[in-house]
Amino acid sequence: MSEMKHNWTKEDVLAIYNRPLMDLLFDAATIHREHHDPNTVQVSTLLSIKTGGCPEDCGYCPQAARYHTDIEGNDLMSVQHVKAQALRAKSSGSSRVCMGAAWRNVKDGEEFDQVLEMVRTINKLDMEVCCTLGMITENQAQRLAEAGLYAYNHNLDSSEEYYKEVISTRGYEDRLETIDNVRKTNVTVCSGGIIGMGEKPEDRAGMLVALATLNPQPESVPINALVAVEGTPLEDQTPVSIWDMVRMVATTRIVMPETQVRLSAGRTEMSREGQAMCFFAGANSIFAGDKLLTTPNPDVGEDMEMFKLLGLNPQKPFVKKSQPETVEANDSQYEALGEKPKWTRPEHKIERNEDAKQKAKVLR
Repeated sequence: MSEMKHNWTKEDVLAIYNRPLMDLLFDAATIHREHHDPNTVQVSTLLSIKTGGCPEDCGYCPQAARYHTDIEGNDLMSVQHVKAQALRAKSSGSSRVCMGAAWRNVKDGEEFDQVLEMVRTINKLDMEVCCTLGMITENQAQRLAEAGLYAYNHNLDSSEEYYKEVISTRGYEDRLETIDNVRKTNVTVCSGGIIGMGEKPEDRAGMLVALATLNPQPESVPINALVAVEGTPLEDQTPVSIWDMVRMVATTRIVMPETQVRLSAGRTEMSREGQAMCFFAGANSIFAGDKLLTTPNPDVGEDMEMFKLLGLNPQKPFVKKSQPETVEANDSQYEALGEKPKWTRPEHKIERNEDAKQKAKVLR
């Protein structure tokens, strides 16, 4: 049942997703135990190193400059500030720090050099380092790898079909190309999506097919429940049910047996019982801390109480893959090329995105 498979179809995945819940949970838990320690969950900390002002029109995102939200933007953090936050996260039980910047894509220059130094600094703290910085070229991915990057996150968000209902400023193929560029290095891939954006189960299955048919499959797949933020186009979406989250986690576990399945955004709306079901179904990672970039998240103390109640242990760093070496900037084999790749801009109109944009203009 848990044999690695890369030729999944949407019909295959949808059939799994729609199984009777008890059968689905049993199958997922069985596969989870074959490939992972069921009592170990990785704790990661997500840090927004550059907040707000993003030029994209992602319908779920409060950091998009075109929408009017309560997000306070900030310039790129200093290396010293990031190091302090990483040490704090480590002392709280996190084994991974994921740094996010509200950029469309990475641009060579002083800011990217600063991010590379952040990666070097955190890797030297014996913590896994992940970055989510938008689209990147192969050379930029190689520079991150040299600095000691453990993982790169670039979510597909949804199926290719429904993606067009959420985002109009970048193409689905660009996301896949970024993942492919990361795959040309020794950096692991982290890519997942969001449910609760108005998509159908077929779209959820389509997203999982896009990920599960990659070879190799992503080492990490975050499953997010939409956090509807006032001022965004998706502000009126009804919160996704815990049953949908459990089904999504279980299905992800079955189609990607060796992947780290990350229970990500939306945990503030989940009871401990609901989260426990997700862990049973195959989730083996959470993000800790009071925020996930800009949206609320359970307090790390609450998470540790839940771990104690459930008998869960935080995963140590570099269990799945050995720690990468850090190459100092002066010894790097890769230099900034000043690339200007032509990432696509489909620019079709999404009515609710346009409405939110016009509303923001009035409020400003």
